[in-house]
Amino acid sequence: MMQGSGLLIALVLGISVLGLAFAGYLARWVMGKSTGSEKMRAISDAIKEGAEAFLRRQNRTILMLAVLVAAILFVGYGFVRSHRPFDPVGSSMQLATWITLSFVLGALCSVFAGYVGMWVSIRSNIRTATAALTSLNDALRIALRGGAVSGLLVVAMSLLGVAGLFGLVSAVGGVEETKIPLLIVGYGFGASFVALFAQLGGGIYTKAADVGADLVGKVEAGIPEDDPRNPAVIADLVGDNVGDCAGRGADLFESTAAENIGAMILAGSLALAADKASMGFSMGIVGVMMFPLVARAFGIIASIVGIMWVHMDKEEKMDPMQALNRGYYVTAILAMAAFGGATRWLLYTEKAPDAWWHYFICGILGVLTSVAFVYITQYYTEYKFRPVQSIAEASKTGPATNIIAGIGVGFECVWMPALTMSAALLGSYYVGMAAFPAGSNINGGLFGTAVATMGMLATAAYILAMDTFGPITDNAGGIVEMSEQPEEIRKKTDRLDAVGNTTKALTKGYAIGSAGLAAFLLFQAYMDEVGQYAGKPLMTVNLANPVVFVGGLLGAALVFLFSAMAIRAVGSAAQAIIAEVRRQYAKLPRVNDMIQFPKDFKPDYGACVDIVTKSALRKMVAPGILVVATPIAVGLIFKYAFASEADPLIAAESVAGFLMVATIVGILTALFLNNGGGAWDNAKKYIEMGAHGGKYLTDKDGNKVKNPTHGAAVVGDTVGDPFKDTAGPSLHVLIKLLSTITLVLAPLFI
Repeated sequence: MMQGSGLLIALVLGISVLGLAFAGYLARWVMGKSTGSEKMRAISDAIKEGAEAFLRRQNRTILMLAVLVAAILFVGYGFVRSHRPFDPVGSSMQLATWITLSFVLGALCSVFAGYVGMWVSIRSNIRTATAALTSLNDALRIALRGGAVSGLLVVAMSLLGVAGLFGLVSAVGGVEETKIPLLIVGYGFGASFVALFAQLGGGIYTKAADVGADLVGKVEAGIPEDDPRNPAVIADLVGDNVGDCAGRGADLFESTAAENIGAMILAGSLALAADKASMGFSMGIVGVMMFPLVARAFGIIASIVGIMWVHMDKEEKMDPMQALNRGYYVTAILAMAAFGGATRWLLYTEKAPDAWWHYFICGILGVLTSVAFVYITQYYTEYKFRPVQSIAEASKTGPATNIIAGIGVGFECVWMPALTMSAALLGSYYVGMAAFPAGSNINGGLFGTAVATMGMLATAAYILAMDTFGPITDNAGGIVEMSEQPEEIRKKTDRLDAVGNTTKALTKGYAIGSAGLAAFLLFQAYMDEVGQYAGKPLMTVNLANPVVFVGGLLGAALVFLFSAMAIRAVGSAAQAIIAEVRRQYAKLPRVNDMIQFPKDFKPDYGACVDIVTKSALRKMVAPGILVVATPIAVGLIFKYAFASEADPLIAAESVAGFLMVATIVGILTALFLNNGGGAWDNAKKYIEMGAHGGKYLTDKDGNKVKNPTHGAAVVGDTVGDPFKDTAGPSLHVLIKLLSTITLVLAPLFI
């Protein structure tokens, strides 16, 4: 069986290396394109310097915190917790070494994946802008392939880390193979830990700069977006990269890493149960455990084909979104075909010959769930549909009614995704249950939900490429605007930017959908792990028990407190930016309340970049530490306060209650924040395209004046900014970070 294990690990590692090599090829292809005029390069260099300086300082802070957590893990497992008979290894020191090593590797890989993805994106923006001068098709391909470097790198690095650690432990650890995932759960925790700070820091940076640039530039000064006379514009463009590229890259990296390990834990339990019932799988226990990694590896190949498939028609009349959708459908079809092959190969058992196709159906349910999330997000965030149009309509009577309408849309948008997730979980659970004969005593349902999550994440590399496409095209539009290119060139980049805004909204929908399914999978993995360490199963979480109920209540409260801290951080940083921009505009003359800029006006971009960098780094630490510390405190305090011989697992059960309720509340709150913020943003864009009078009106004397309807929509958009780009995406990470922390620390609560 070890030979089969070696073959599967080699296959996964080989495809991961192929993914990294192809990412390198795409990076070279993008870097070979023209960088345009000197003026364009000067703007691009300013964005590059700001983004790299911020990320260097942020990563230094994150790694210092990670070293502290690694030391606590090592001391906690090596010296504080005593060895137990059900532990996967023979001594406390071995357990401490493997868990700490996997945590450090997960953190380092997450930092590396986020940094390299952003490094390429801040060099793709100017090449996209230059290509747009001659060809929209070339600009589209450069932006997508620049984004694909990040997408492929994230998924391949995640696979490489998990498969490499699995191979290392099985080669030198002498550990039973079903126990190996319990030793490498630290990899998912390390990735989640970095992702939370990357998403928080990047989100605070990008939205503080955006709010400051919009409120003073658009509302007070009456100048367009990305206007070079706005002192906050470079900070805003830097923010797109550190928030959307590095932050989301780290987010999806930890999603795939944690989900892989959680699925392997459940796969090991299923394979053991099948073996005991004399219904073993064709490739043995290891074959089932390696299934999540093999299926994900095939997804990399499908994503590569999909990325290379994207192009426009010769006349360039096609909607760029159509070209991206075509690539997505190619990726999804190929990924599902490969998924079917992997289920037949690794999940086939002679005693239950229908089991494999039941799990294939679970995977298809996962893909259909991701497609449903995309369409639901489109409905609530695109200006073609009722929700966004209702917010634009409400803007006619001022900012207050705009905000009331936006909050209404945010609350409404929760029910459809909740219904979709419920259908996916129940459908995959009962299809998985039906995989084995009724009298076999094998519960295949939980693994069915894990397979649905794998199906949803099968196209993760392509989805992340589409996500990173957004900030690249946004930056390209900014470079075109700031270098004062002709109007028809700006129209080309506007077409790409509009598509980029849609892809960013869609990938947020995808991220929260996958977070919801992955969180359920990781919750089940936690229950399974507690059972393995305790030597008896933890079958139920009894919320009627007051200790468990209080654990759940604290989980719900954490979500709200964390969201408040993230939104407040954006607000205070934005106030500093607004004060700085107003200071630079204070002495300029005004006509009809619109600033008249002298031709020699040169804004100080550096002052805004410096303010927002310091603020984001300072404000990201407290909410991050809160999230890491709370579940640990709940588990340890409840253990020493309430655990007894009659109920030794009460602390582990209360942490399960904490995790369960925090996950449910976190998913619903993230949906409210993401879709509400996206709807406010597109209501503003809908008005800017000419609805309800557009950005400017003409008074009775023929003078151009600001449209108060547009001003109200900009206020709503700035309220939604920290919702959709700071608190919302950070909650995706929080949900999975809580799961990975509890997976790593479960033995301490028993």
